[in-house]
Amino acid sequence: MAVQIAEKLAQRHRVTVVAGRPSYDPDEYYPYSLQRKDVRNNVTVERVGSTAYPRHQMRRRVSNYLSYLALAVPRALAIRPDIVLAMTDPPVAGIAGAFVARMSGRPFVYNIRDLYPDMAVGGEIVNSGFWVDRWEKMHRRALRQAARVVVLGDDMRDRIIDKGVAPERVVVVRDGSSFPSSLPERSDPVVQKIRSGFSFVAIHAGNLGFYGAWNTLLKAAEILRNENIGLVFVGDGANRATLEASAQSSPNVRFLPFFPVEQVPHVMMAGDVHIVTVRRGLEGVVVPSKLYSILASGRPVLAIAPATTDAARIVTETGCGSSADPDDPAAVAAALVQLRKDPARLAQMGARAREVAAKYARVNELDRFVNVMEEVGNHSNV
Repeated sequence: MAVQIAEKLAQRHRVTVVAGRPSYDPDEYYPYSLQRKDVRNNVTVERVGSTAYPRHQMRRRVSNYLSYLALAVPRALAIRPDIVLAMTDPPVAGIAGAFVARMSGRPFVYNIRDLYPDMAVGGEIVNSGFWVDRWEKMHRRALRQAARVVVLGDDMRDRIIDKGVAPERVVVVRDGSSFPSSLPERSDPVVQKIRSGFSFVAIHAGNLGFYGAWNTLLKAAEILRNENIGLVFVGDGANRATLEASAQSSPNVRFLPFFPVEQVPHVMMAGDVHIVTVRRGLEGVVVPSKLYSILASGRPVLAIAPATTDAARIVTETGCGSSADPDDPAAVAAALVQLRKDPARLAQMGARAREVAAKYARVNELDRFVNVMEEVGNHSNV
């Protein structure tokens, strides 16, 4: 999404992105150089020579973050920007962006993708302590400094307001939907491969990180082992190896790698229902934006998430799916059984999903993001 935001802004403004070397399942690999510059779709991309350890090496990833900040902050200051936009990848980029804006005397816009350090603590990546407290204090200072804080959902907006940010400065801009030009037939060989021979398939497609109710999902699959309901994970992430080990004795659980982008519609079509999950305690900390791709593909959704999350609320209020308690495997299993028994209801949910997706069209959300940036820029020039 960061690429699309930058390219949309570049249609009307000069945009420079200060990036590090790719490390998160990159499509391209760059040899080390202190600085690399190129232009893509009117966006100037300046890559500093940060380390590029893979995402599975959690401790070494800290080196990625620190080396990026050490090189990116001086470079951003040298660019002398008119406005500074920072996102939360790496997690401390917002703090650095606020510092650059403060030193430059320019306005700051903070786009929260995942909320840190809340995500790191809630996902049990780090333990609370002195350094996390310092991180939170610096983060709150960045939030207070921001002319606008752009968030992905209403639940995240509530979280930010609870941190002391004025409500009028917190704006919801969702990632939104891009509609596929077409979907394959259910009989397509790739679709059938993903379905793995099950008569009814629930798919979780995406990152297997620290935010999902994974144990609940696997326990639900165990309850359903004699129902011929398959749980298929498509993707990768820090928790995949642990989940695979836990599911070794479950005949109705499969793990598949990410598919090429041109086969994403096949992944969408393969699921009778698609799963979106947020573990309890991470409401508003992480907002699964893949929900919109599922809706745009006209697929029903099972939101295994607290009722207060955007995912659960959108799905249940609009009728494009159902939800279940992320701490209740029996409820998840029962929801899947009910969906399998009612094909007519599933079809209605799928049709409703396409209608709901139009409300969150990505092109409109990108326009909203540009409007936020221009409003801040215009105000600073008054």
